[in-house]
Amino acid sequence: MKRLSFASIAIGFLLFVSCSAERAASTATSSAESTPTPTPAVTRDAELERAFAEIVKDSQGRVGVYARVVETGESAEFNADERFAMQSVVKVPISMAVMQKVVAGELERNAKINVGKDELVPSRMHSPFRDRNPNGGEATVEELIELAVSVSDGTASDVLQRVAGGAEGVQSYIDSLGVEAMKVRYTHKEFSNNNERQYENWATPKAAVQLLDSLWKQNGPSRPDFNKREKELLLLAFMYKTPTGPNRLKGLLPAGTLVAHKTGTSGTVDGVTAATNDVGIITTPHNRHIIIAVFVGDSRGDEKTRDAVIARIAKAAWDKWSVGG
Repeated sequence: MKRLSFASIAIGFLLFVSCSAERAASTATSSAESTPTPTPAVTRDAELERAFAEIVKDSQGRVGVYARVVETGESAEFNADERFAMQSVVKVPISMAVMQKVVAGELERNAKINVGKDELVPSRMHSPFRDRNPNGGEATVEELIELAVSVSDGTASDVLQRVAGGAEGVQSYIDSLGVEAMKVRYTHKEFSNNNERQYENWATPKAAVQLLDSLWKQNGPSRPDFNKREKELLLLAFMYKTPTGPNRLKGLLPAGTLVAHKTGTSGTVDGVTAATNDVGIITTPHNRHIIIAVFVGDSRGDEKTRDAVIARIAKAAWDKWSVGG
């Protein structure tokens, strides 16, 4: 597999967010390493919520949004507690569950994992691994996470789910984080032959933000020991480099804006697209971080329309929270 080494990706990621890392390093103390930063009280922004409510009118479907600023607790939402099919957004908790095994020393990131031919997702599903290995093959844990998160490879995701202990193992990990409104039941291959099964892998926008908040606290550059954690998989690095969904969360943001994100997209059946999603962490110019989840469900709008709704919602949050400091 032709790819950058993990060391190269990690180094690039460190440079990518060097301002955050340097700030964290310069203010870190021994007590900071042992005492977590208090989470600010959440305060809802009524004006931004009204803006969301106007934007979603163009979706031709259901929309759920939750957005929160990590450092201040400012938030805005729309249908944030409704359930939506995750589709490939599920690759984030799956990868996190596998990462936890690496951190715990139960699994090496360079361990090679055999992938059987029977584990390859169908041709109608996206899988560069399958395309290169039509009879099955092997890949390291690191390679599988990169494939699953950066290019949304369905086969890689399903194999990682197996490594994590199946749907039960992934769900156990999610539950351990205190994220209640997110459920994993099936692999991509399992719901590929049953359209209704995709709705069994569901999350609310609020739960998706809760999950990303946990990821940020575990792996973000705000950690005092950020530069000491080279052995751990930097899932965020893969989320920063993904080329998927350029017209969603990133679509209307200023060029060069740092966005670590994961998309999720279903097929279209009888003119209805079950899922058009994007969840991520947006870095503002004054180094605050907007965690946001936008789910567009059961829409009759075309791809351009659905993507535009997500982009406009992200831009509204950016316009509200990217000024000041």
